[in-house]
Amino acid sequence: METFAPKTPMYPLFLSLSGLDCLLVGLGQVGQRKLAGLLACDPASVLVLERNDPPAQDASLQDMLRDNRVRFERRTCTTDDIRGKTLVFAATGDVDENRRIAALCRSLGVLCNCASTPEEGNFQVPAVARRAPLAAALSTGGASPALARRWKDELAQWLAPRARMATLMGRLRPLVLALGVETGQNTQLFRSLAVSPLQQWLEAGDIESCRQCLLAELPAELHVHIAELLYDLP
Repeated sequence: METFAPKTPMYPLFLSLSGLDCLLVGLGQVGQRKLAGLLACDPASVLVLERNDPPAQDASLQDMLRDNRVRFERRTCTTDDIRGKTLVFAATGDVDENRRIAALCRSLGVLCNCASTPEEGNFQVPAVARRAPLAAALSTGGASPALARRWKDELAQWLAPRARMATLMGRLRPLVLALGVETGQNTQLFRSLAVSPLQQWLEAGDIESCRQCLLAELPAELHVHIAELLYDLP
């Protein structure tokens, strides 16, 4: 969660971690939250460094450490640990150590999130609300992490009905593109569906109205797919 107000606007970015290597230094409460967030995004690997043994009685932590993408080592961070990593999280309980790691990252051009002194790093982790396939990230620029947490919950509620619409459009898009129609026509179709009452009907569970709308809007070649498009939406 953000904890500082940057001097300049932060650039918002959704980053795929698939196939990428990450480094987490520190495995306290903050580090554990960072590890859970990383694993949820399916990185290729996460090297976890901690000076002390992780608590054996913490079942959820032990489960994460047993993940085959995680390599845990009980030692301090070196320059070689940082090289080749996409993201580094300096989350130890030692402010000076976090600063040292952040400085190494800057010298190597590696993105670093510094838990204790965020201004030493170059990215922050926003509050993220998820309702598959949707994700909404929220930052208050460090003004109020408490408000960010509250609004994250409100965002999750707002996303819930819209996830059905996003799922439907995600199913439809490859079918439309496979027809090989001119790009402008596809754009017009997608925009027409986006402003149609489909979302409201999906929220209300009015599948018949959705079906009639798709019959009216979609090319005849796609009518055979309407049932599967509307099947088992979240």
